Amino acid sequence: MTDVTLVLRGGTVVDGTGAAPVVADVALAGDRIAAVGPGLAAPAGARVLDVRGLVVAPGFVDAHTHSDVVPFMAEPQPFKVLQGVTTEVVGNCGNSAAPLVDERAVDLHQPISSTVAAGVGRHRPRTFAEYLDAVERHGPTNHVASLVGHSTLRISANGMAERLAPGALDRMVALAEGAFAEGAFGLSSGLIYAPGVYADADEVAALAAVAARWGRPYATHMRDEGDGLADSLAETFGVARRTGVRVQVSHCKAAGRRNHGRAGELLAALRAARAEGIDVHGDAYPYTTGESFLTALLPAEAQVGGRAALVARLSDPATRAALAARALAGGPGAGSWTQTTPAGVLLSMHADTALLGRSVAEVAARRGIEPWEALCDLVLADPGAMMVYELMAEADVREILADPLVAVGSDNSVPVGHAHQRGWGCFPTVLGRYVRDLGVLDLPEAVRSMTSLAVDALGLPGRGRLLPGLLADVAVVDPATIGHAGTPQRPWERPTGVRYTVLAGRVVVDDGEFTGVRAGRVLRAGRPEPTGARG
Repeated sequence: MTDVTLVLRGGTVVDGTGAAPVVADVALAGDRIAAVGPGLAAPAGARVLDVRGLVVAPGFVDAHTHSDVVPFMAEPQPFKVLQGVTTEVVGNCGNSAAPLVDERAVDLHQPISSTVAAGVGRHRPRTFAEYLDAVERHGPTNHVASLVGHSTLRISANGMAERLAPGALDRMVALAEGAFAEGAFGLSSGLIYAPGVYADADEVAALAAVAARWGRPYATHMRDEGDGLADSLAETFGVARRTGVRVQVSHCKAAGRRNHGRAGELLAALRAARAEGIDVHGDAYPYTTGESFLTALLPAEAQVGGRAALVARLSDPATRAALAARALAGGPGAGSWTQTTPAGVLLSMHADTALLGRSVAEVAARRGIEPWEALCDLVLADPGAMMVYELMAEADVREILADPLVAVGSDNSVPVGHAHQRGWGCFPTVLGRYVRDLGVLDLPEAVRSMTSLAVDALGLPGRGRLLPGLLADVAVVDPATIGHAGTPQRPWERPTGVRYTVLAGRVVVDDGEFTGVRAGRVLRAGRPEPTGARG
């Protein structure tokens, strides 16, 4: 063990497999785990950290994020490593940062991109490989693996039109093939968002078949997570049957007040699909609120043709009224207006920063107008605005988190403004509130859901377990103090209880403080793990 560079001494090792904790040492050699066991020798020159009383776990894997442009921000963003997260999966909900084939595609993609909020400027036309290269040049603060998004493919091949033009699907298939060849870890869809909502199951299956040929998963924000939950699950599993693709059901939930209590139905459907031979998992976050674009409350038809068409529709009183009627009618494509309440919709990102943290109901009352009119005005003022909104029941959240098929995924946006507190505190919230305080999961199972479960479901190499030879990504947390005090009004509060985060052998959170180093790596499916790290 002469090449050992770091020894974590005497911690409670929770190895990511679900096995019972053991008190042991963990020795790291360069960017790999060298040994796990009691009484390991520490050669001269190795750093030794006394972690007695602390939990030593594999670095956490965030199965579902929207951090695609975070590496381009001017300063390193430690909001994930401060939670013990070492790997993020980006490109979810059909929205990846590439491929964007030309300036028109960039313009149409801009409203669903976080580049403005993150302060990184607009995208430029680029292939999937060129996006990954750009992330690598800037240097991510944690490891990054990306899916390729159906909506991004559709924008590049078909713009924001509702119907596919002749040859557009073939173009999407070719772009997907290119993305998988260049390192995409899977396909994602956002079938509630424009333009993904305009696709039928045949279109989705054509792309899922490409993912299946490459052995990559299909992660889906299903068409309806509320009233149409059963039909959406059936559509998802139908795609899997036709193509053989393995499936990740994104942010599992039963959305909307009418659907509270349906978590068991969702989980039973996952188990039934697995019994049938479909390889399906899910992910979830530990909150009753979600976050999305404010336009998600509108019917999908509002966004046909892109931002200019959206602005024109919302500027016309008759069209506003027709959209309101469609929203109230419900069903696929109706948007999420009936799944929440105006008081339950808080602005998290908006051009008018004085509105951040305020509800649509509050804005409507202050302006003396109806909530629907306030919503339309807010979108008109900033079509890229985002919201945090009430969706789920606490009992459903607990039942979903406890299921062994469900990994933890924060679903974070960029860490600015009043973005959902899950971005800053998802993983400590699971370990503090749902493990220590409520006993919803035991510690080994919670760590498994944050590590090996996501790694196996999404096909991420060389991580997720504390085993010799695997990547030296490690989280060291204090089980007595782990947690997060963030709220919708103060989401950015730092989590507590994360003492050390080790990224490919480098300590990037040292005794609770971020070192300032961008030590993350860009992962590319089908290629060996890169070596070295950015200083």
